[in-house]
Amino acid sequence: MMKTLMELQGVWKIYRMGGTDVPALAGIDLTIKENEFTAITGPSGCGKSTMLNMIGCLDMPTRGKILLEGKDVSELKSNDLARIRGKKIGFIFQTFNLYPTLTALENIQLPMKIHEFSEKKIEDTSTKLLVTVGLAERGAHFPAQLSGGQQQRVAVARALSTSPSILLADEPTGNLDTKSGGEVMDVFKRLNSEGLTIVMITHDPRIAGYAERIVKMLDGKIVGET
Repeated sequence: MMKTLMELQGVWKIYRMGGTDVPALAGIDLTIKENEFTAITGPSGCGKSTMLNMIGCLDMPTRGKILLEGKDVSELKSNDLARIRGKKIGFIFQTFNLYPTLTALENIQLPMKIHEFSEKKIEDTSTKLLVTVGLAERGAHFPAQLSGGQQQRVAVARALSTSPSILLADEPTGNLDTKSGGEVMDVFKRLNSEGLTIVMITHDPRIAGYAERIVKMLDGKIVGET
């Protein structure tokens, strides 16, 4: 039986807008198991990104609990949450967020330098990750010299550099053409087959189809799962 990696228990996120309480999430219960590939789908404004922020410990619930590897992180201080994000969670965004003045290899190495990995570990891991995402010959290139799909694959490698327990992707193919998006998703599928847990937000049913589990949201609630 697969081990539970993350659990949201009765999670509400309520924003105060113009004197009115607006629930972005309304009592979410969600369990993420190790090695799962989960897509979260739904229309704009349904709460997908808020849910991903909760899973990624970027935001905390108004009510409810978030458990990571059995530990309640809902009440942790911001510096403790930052440490958890740095070591346990990898993030991929629609806009790549690469540093333009760093090469592909240097972008991948940056999180490891921040967390003070040894120079040998940084060199070995970053070189291996370039191969993993199919960019072994592009390590010395700057982001502006890479296609959008290649930039996103560098971002994937960077997110994996600290060996996170879970990879979170927010519309990872949103800025890519069909071919480049497919190449990124092929990398995701291979990583998942090797044991990586992935949670992905997407509005595209075709991209959601790469996942083994699809969670459907509407109006801040989970309304279905396939």
